[in-house]
Amino acid sequence: MQVRLILFYLLFIPAVTLSQAVQVSAVDQARRIAQKTFDDEKFPGMAVAVSRGGELVWSEGFGYADIAERIPVDPARSLFRIGSVSKTLTAAGLMLLYQEGKIDLDAEIQTYVPEFPPKAHPVTVRQVASHTGGIRHYRGVEFASNIHYPTVRDGLDIFKDDPLLFEPGTRYAYSSYGWNLISAAMETAAGMDFLAFMDTRIFTPFGMDDTHAEDVNQDWPARVRFYSRRGDDKQNLEAMPVDNSYKWAGGGFISTAEDLIRFGQQILTYDLLTRETMTESWTSAVLNDGSSVSYGIGWRTGEDKKGRKWVGHSGGSVGGTSMFLVFPEEQLIVVTLVNLSSARMGNLAFRIAEQFLSNE
Repeated sequence: MQVRLILFYLLFIPAVTLSQAVQVSAVDQARRIAQKTFDDEKFPGMAVAVSRGGELVWSEGFGYADIAERIPVDPARSLFRIGSVSKTLTAAGLMLLYQEGKIDLDAEIQTYVPEFPPKAHPVTVRQVASHTGGIRHYRGVEFASNIHYPTVRDGLDIFKDDPLLFEPGTRYAYSSYGWNLISAAMETAAGMDFLAFMDTRIFTPFGMDDTHAEDVNQDWPARVRFYSRRGDDKQNLEAMPVDNSYKWAGGGFISTAEDLIRFGQQILTYDLLTRETMTESWTSAVLNDGSSVSYGIGWRTGEDKKGRKWVGHSGGSVGGTSMFLVFPEEQLIVVTLVNLSSARMGNLAFRIAEQFLSNE
């Protein structure tokens, strides 16, 4: 009788309430998935946030921002290293300059960064931004650099004299250093310091008050502790100190789960950045042989098993693992942040997204 009464009630409640009930169920399922991943992998801390239709529908912290002090993760305040998700934020700034006619994506990079030595082949801004320009990635212990670089251009010294890995347009090879080069080009195009540009033209207009370049000389009370592991041991040890000033644009920002949600929400309004501009950024680069690389300008691109288009970026840094996932047509945004190096997430963001898309 109880089941029948519930079914009778559900048949006659307003449609909006049914929609809300479905969303509550999706949150419950997503929370179970997130909790199991957190428990199985024994992460120190994790923040998860989901937005649907421009509204924050779920935001939750798991575990600790600081294990020793037993400070819980707060998805609204805890500052995580977001790693290469930084490229997506930087791409918003690059595309704003493109939209304003201040930078030509198909111009040679030396147009904006003349101190970058000419190579065996010309390379364009677009090729650098889409990882098809042949700029190298980290070598050896560079990923764990603890050297401070005062300016974007100082950081170019790490790789600027190295030859290209291949002729631009013939291959795809991921390069965070390429985005160092992009940020130097942005400074020239904008006529101002890269970090000041990102603060004034992207973070402030988007309401991202908790997103910053991680300056080791500045105190961040809400910054999480960073952890790493040895081998398959699931003991969380404090990570080595690093200075990410050598890669602000490609992997040096810190942020909260809810700030990244705000970023995604603002992108999907197509207000500051138009739909045409974002389509340009979300369109995969194509190699000279006609093959797609599934990477646009600062965004990875793909389709899920039901053919729904997604865009986003993963991130890995010393003491941080991140995922920023957007389904533009469905207006769905998922953010997952963990304060652990190389955290095994098991496609958590996609599994969470599926709970909110399963009825479509």
